[in-house]
Amino acid sequence: MTQLIAFRAIQGIGGGGLMVGAQTIIADVVSPRERGRYQGYFGAVFRLTSVAGPLIGGFFVDTLSWRWVFYINLPLGLLALFVTATVLKLPVSRVPHKIDFRESGLLAVGVSAVVLLTTWGGTTYPWASPEIIGLGLAAVVLLVVFVFVERRAAEPVLPLRLFRNRVFALSTVIGFIVGFALFGGVTFLPLFLQVVNGVSPTASGLQLLPVMAGVLTTSILSGQLISRYGRYKIFPILGTGLMTVALLLLSTMGPQTSTLASSSFMLLLGLGLGLVMQVLVIAVQNVVDQGDLGAATSAAHRYGAAAAR
Repeated sequence: MTQLIAFRAIQGIGGGGLMVGAQTIIADVVSPRERGRYQGYFGAVFRLTSVAGPLIGGFFVDTLSWRWVFYINLPLGLLALFVTATVLKLPVSRVPHKIDFRESGLLAVGVSAVVLLTTWGGTTYPWASPEIIGLGLAAVVLLVVFVFVERRAAEPVLPLRLFRNRVFALSTVIGFIVGFALFGGVTFLPLFLQVVNGVSPTASGLQLLPVMAGVLTTSILSGQLISRYGRYKIFPILGTGLMTVALLLLSTMGPQTSTLASSSFMLLLGLGLGLVMQVLVIAVQNVVDQGDLGAATSAAHRYGAAAAR
């Protein structure tokens, strides 16, 4: 378990940096009007793989071994490294920066305390236990100190001035909420299908295909429409509405729910997700300064991931 946690930490650092880096590169080399199209493609691929992962993983568990869930990523990672090194040609402008590891450490430990509190509270330890109360106090103190340090940092990890921008602040809040639907659904729907319906890991992955189809459709479609008409406000509104209905329907599922009904609910969830997630990144990138593109893109992307944790 210790090894798995350590490897998961490395995976999170590498994978999170790669995704945010790719989104920032798109914003840096593509005009604001065309960002919708390319971010739509990127979002479709990312959400497609997020849902395809349980399907492929289930197949490996059923036919080979759970270790192949990790082995398969080695050749894929090497292929991605080769393509990036040989094909991606970007202008280089070296600007000296100073990374304040103190800020990063405060944020990492503070968020970890929140994760442990919500994970252990009421299960491993009672909510009123000294351990849970201590974690809560530690989280509050560490995050308050982080904000205090960030306000005075020359090069903050997360510039707090960004939150004075109404579009950025609203987008991060919506992204945090939508993260519950995306990662929560992708994580727990396969478990529901296996435990409640008794299907195999591979079959549970196949039953997630409607989510994949919905995300793929609306991610690409919304990106194309944004590039054509230059408007994107309507898509998060429609998307969050569809997601709300889908989650309400999914909450009614039980052993008696038919495959057709559950697939319809998952399709609706996928359609809603595809209309929201990538559009929020586009909105954030269009309202911040060029120098803040990396930090703003990272915040918009990671708030959704943080919701899942």
